[in-house]
Amino acid sequence: MSQLGRPRVHLRRTDSTNERARALARGGAPHGTLVTAAEQTAGRGRGGRSWSAPPGSSVLMSLLLREPPSLLPLMAAVAVCDIAGDEARIKWPNDIVVADAPGETGLGKLAGILTEGRPQEGWAVVGIGLNVAVDLDELPPELRPGAAQPGVGRPAATLGRTPAEVEPTLKRLLVALEDRLRERPEETLEAWRVRDALLGQEIAWGSGETTERGLARGIDGAGRLVVELAGGGRTTLSAGEVHLTATG
Repeated sequence: MSQLGRPRVHLRRTDSTNERARALARGGAPHGTLVTAAEQTAGRGRGGRSWSAPPGSSVLMSLLLREPPSLLPLMAAVAVCDIAGDEARIKWPNDIVVADAPGETGLGKLAGILTEGRPQEGWAVVGIGLNVAVDLDELPPELRPGAAQPGVGRPAATLGRTPAEVEPTLKRLLVALEDRLRERPEETLEAWRVRDALLGQEIAWGSGETTERGLARGIDGAGRLVVELAGGGRTTLSAGEVHLTATG
C-alpha cells in the first residue's frame, strides 16, 4: 500500500501548503505526509513568485518525503506530465507547460513545482500546484491565454476538467509520483529529456545588471541545465542561482 498521502491534512483555506508541510516536517511528521488545500492565499513559486488559483479549481498539495532522492524535482515534474498528457512539457527548472489554448502556439503554465527542505535533517517538501478546472476567462487579464508580458510570466493553462475531478487527479498524481520515486536515476533523466520544453531555444539568465545568453542543450546527470554559450563553450546552470527567460 502506498505511503504517499498518509497521513493527510486538508485545509479549506491556508496561506501556503508548503509552509504547513514544512512545519509538520519540523515536528516529526512521517514520510508521505500530505497537505492539501482548496484555496491558498499566499501560494509560492520559485523566486518568491506567487501561485494563485480560484478556490476548488486546482490540485494544491505539498508532500513530505524523508531521505528524498537528489532528483526529486525532476521526478515530480515528470510525474505531473504523466497525468497531464502527451502534450505537457517541462520548462526547466520547475514549470509544466502546454499550448495555452487550442490552436495557439504559445505555451501556458499548467503547473508549478517548488521543492524545499533541510538536507541536513534528511527531509524535503515538494509542493505542486496543478490547474485542473480553472476557468481561464475568470483569471486576471495578464494570466489569460496570449497575454504573456515581460515581468509577469507565462499565461495560465488548465486541464479543462470539472471541479469534481480535482480529487481524482490528486490521487492519480500521487500514484505517478510513487512510480517515479521507485525508478533509477537514468530512467528519470531519460523521461525528463523527452519532455524538455527549452531544448534548442535561446535563453537569457543572470541577476542584477548582468545578463548572459546561450542555447539550451538539455540537462546533465545532476539535473542542471546545459547551455551552449554565445561566445563558445558550455556552462551549466543550477536552479537556485539564476532567473531564466526564454527569448525565442
